[in-house]
Amino acid sequence: MNLRRLAPALLLFALPAFAQKPDAAPKPDAAKADAKPETKPETKPEMLPADKSVTQTITVNGKTLHYTATVGTITLKNAEDKPTGQVVYTAYTLDGAKDRPVTFALNGGPGASSVYLNLGAIGPKHVKFGNAGDSPSDAATLTDNPGTWLDFTDLVFIDPIGTGFSKSLVDEATTKKTFYTPNTDIQYLSLVIYKWLVKNDRLLDKKYLIGESYGGYRGPRVTYELESQLGVALNGLVLVSPYLNPEFGDSNLSPIPWMTTLPSITAAHLEAEHKLTDDAMQQVIAYTKGDYASALIKGNSDPAARQAMIDKVTQMTGLDPVYVKYAGGRLDTGSYLREVHRSQGLLGSVYDSNVTALDPFPYSPYQEANDPLLDSIIAPTTTAMVDFITHTVGWKTDDRYYALSMTVNQQWDRSTNLRDGSVHELRQAVASDPKLRVLIVHGWNDLSCPFMGSVLTVDQMPLLGDPGRVSVHEFPGGHMFYTRPANGDGLHKLAETMVATH
Repeated sequence: MNLRRLAPALLLFALPAFAQKPDAAPKPDAAKADAKPETKPETKPEMLPADKSVTQTITVNGKTLHYTATVGTITLKNAEDKPTGQVVYTAYTLDGAKDRPVTFALNGGPGASSVYLNLGAIGPKHVKFGNAGDSPSDAATLTDNPGTWLDFTDLVFIDPIGTGFSKSLVDEATTKKTFYTPNTDIQYLSLVIYKWLVKNDRLLDKKYLIGESYGGYRGPRVTYELESQLGVALNGLVLVSPYLNPEFGDSNLSPIPWMTTLPSITAAHLEAEHKLTDDAMQQVIAYTKGDYASALIKGNSDPAARQAMIDKVTQMTGLDPVYVKYAGGRLDTGSYLREVHRSQGLLGSVYDSNVTALDPFPYSPYQEANDPLLDSIIAPTTTAMVDFITHTVGWKTDDRYYALSMTVNQQWDRSTNLRDGSVHELRQAVASDPKLRVLIVHGWNDLSCPFMGSVLTVDQMPLLGDPGRVSVHEFPGGHMFYTRPANGDGLHKLAETMVATH
């Protein structure tokens, strides 16, 4: 997921050390002067446990699947062949099956482990989180996931360094340079996929990658890195609520920022009114691409068109007409979330504005509390995943598990403009492999990575062979729409069709 709301910054003050000046400098001891300085023995970093597996069973669509769950590590090394980090993965492989497809999964952040796709979307086990009414203190009980993809592909969930139990084995400065930059992140994660394939003798099987949010930014880049640098071609790519949007441009001149946010805000209102349908949203998309964009571009040159647009946006979103008027029909995500539920004393989540929490600072002119959805999902996912790994699988470690690491997010190198996205690599990957298929899926209500950004991106891609190779699909819900049980079957069918096609 894309951490748009960070924890409050900590101001660290370095205090200078003051040494007392002696009355007289002691004379050096001759024997000590000739002695060599004492050297401390080099301490080796503590390595994680050996791989551990356990057999499991699940029934999916009336079919019983026997599979093995494995928690293992991939060790990364530097040019001097010294370990720099250990990446932990959780793999689910069907017993007795040969030549099966395998799908690798990455979440985003940066700073998120893969637990969200694992226990929320496509893994064989599921825990409740992320929906209206879910509580952090609900029992984190794992149940069989009827929407799992295990019936048509093996699954490997990768936790980037600093997330889950994955850890760096080098100092902080080296860690930031080696793991916490956009380019090195892509390089080592691609290498992890390559190493897993070699380790498990799976290089010749069909291969897929699913990435969510910042994992959606990673997806095209990892695909192109694997193909062009490591010599491993993927058959398909699934981008879930991807951080893929192109550079927006000047918000005073470009209509793109407002074309991106309006449809998701409208979807949230339609869902609250129990009127959210595909047909209704197709009308919203058509208006956004047409009269809305045109009115924004015309500006003051056509007052009648501008007023008609403001009236239409007010009707579509259910917002206060005065608010829409003074916003000029341009709906900012932050101000919208601050106002939409304010009369009820609630805050909406940027990941799904209809998931709310009580506002602990209702009189503040800006949102002081953390995102309601983020605060609610850490406990159930952490508890369920750690219990599964350490108890069910029996992979024992007393290290801390990071479902979502603010440290990684805060230390991430943002010297380059990540808002440029990875559309460049997406186009190159699709162009260089005429059979690669890309499935982009979103929740209608997501304001952190709005679906309209992907729609506009794909609309502007050149025709690279079969136009159906890159497609965008939407579901009711927000950033993690997959946590809604009703969406599991639809997502499953889309991915299964892609795997069957290539």
